[in-house]
Amino acid sequence: METQESDIETKLTFKDLGINDELCAACDRMGWKEPTAIQKEAIPIALKDRDVIGLAETGSGKTGAFGLPVLQALIAHPQRLFALVITPTRELAFQIKEQFEALGKAIGVSCCVIIGGLDMTAQALELAKRPHIIVATPGRLVDHLEKTKGFNLKALKYLIMDEADRILNMDFEEEIDKILKVLPRERRTMLFSATMTSKVNKLQRAHLRDATRVEVSTKYQTVSKLQQNMLFIPCKHKHMYLTYILNEIGNQTVIIFCATQLTTLRTALMLRNLGFSAIPLYGKMNQNKRLGALNKFKSRERSILLATDVASRGLDIPRVDYVINFDVPLHSKDYIHRVGRTARAGLSGISITFVSQYEVEVYQRIEQLLNMKLDVYPTVQEEVLVLQERVAEAERFAKLEMSRIDEKTGQKSKRKFNNSNRGDDTEESLGVRKRLKKKGGNFKK
Repeated sequence: METQESDIETKLTFKDLGINDELCAACDRMGWKEPTAIQKEAIPIALKDRDVIGLAETGSGKTGAFGLPVLQALIAHPQRLFALVITPTRELAFQIKEQFEALGKAIGVSCCVIIGGLDMTAQALELAKRPHIIVATPGRLVDHLEKTKGFNLKALKYLIMDEADRILNMDFEEEIDKILKVLPRERRTMLFSATMTSKVNKLQRAHLRDATRVEVSTKYQTVSKLQQNMLFIPCKHKHMYLTYILNEIGNQTVIIFCATQLTTLRTALMLRNLGFSAIPLYGKMNQNKRLGALNKFKSRERSILLATDVASRGLDIPRVDYVINFDVPLHSKDYIHRVGRTARAGLSGISITFVSQYEVEVYQRIEQLLNMKLDVYPTVQEEVLVLQERVAEAERFAKLEMSRIDEKTGQKSKRKFNNSNRGDDTEESLGVRKRLKKKGGNFKK
């Protein structure tokens, strides 16, 4: 296997890489002035009709690295059901579709998204139109391959697996195997991943032929324009310090990462009661609400997005001023992905990580990964404590509102839980399905 290092400092254009004029114009319309490091490495190889395995951190321009070669090949050899992109999350699927449509607008590219949480019949109708590009999460794609009459991928020319490490970490191996078995052997495959895990390596050896490996980041690192801070505070005071910081930074865009869906929703309700324009985003929200939350934040209709790690990787939000880790991520590498939501595309950004008495050990592992000590974010304790009464009242409001939501949706949630199937590609539902399977339960029906 060939390996190429990314030490190229030369100013290259997309045309220099071999991209045709039509697609170069599309890049220009999208504001892509010059190729990113992974694009410089991967595009020329893909244009030579070779399999590619690309290792690059989140936010490095991987969609362009596979999207441009696929579209150029489509222009040269037009056909329906030309390429399949497999991705781990619904939000990332929609984002990839948007970029394909923007790049291929002038050539009339048709693209559809196949994900859990949306109506299968409507999706089957879209597939019947035979789009050029399908962007899918693994579970729902398998559902269509097994149940949608007349749908197959026997003529497919390109397979792309984006965020492959995360796909496999979410236990989609069985679904990936089923998909690979029905694809033609004569195809090009591109596999992109932030890390080369043992599972990714096994997949590469089994299903890529004479692949060229390109790597633009061999270690976990954050960008230089990101100011990273931490705050060591008692767990019970987290909401007070969060309120204090949001008051201090004013009307700037903030993503607040929480460990659980419960914390995400409760904190969002608490902040709303205090007058902040906060909106939650987590796995079990229905798909329209998830997209609505993301679009409101992107358009700055809401300045604060509270999210679980469903928003930590891959999402391209043009400008995020602050990232606050309300809870320290259990996996150190997730910290890199979270704070990577800010300081993108050469802009500066600030991250603040709250560390409670229960999270010290997990936080220390992050410092070891980064090989640095984070600065302490400046606060004035007296000013924080002044907020105690107001925050306590807002917490009571949030608790009551959560109780009302539970009463209102309890039976509905119970039915959804009992009827969960592979099409619901959330990490939470995956855990439920795996446990059911081990006990011999049938979750297909």
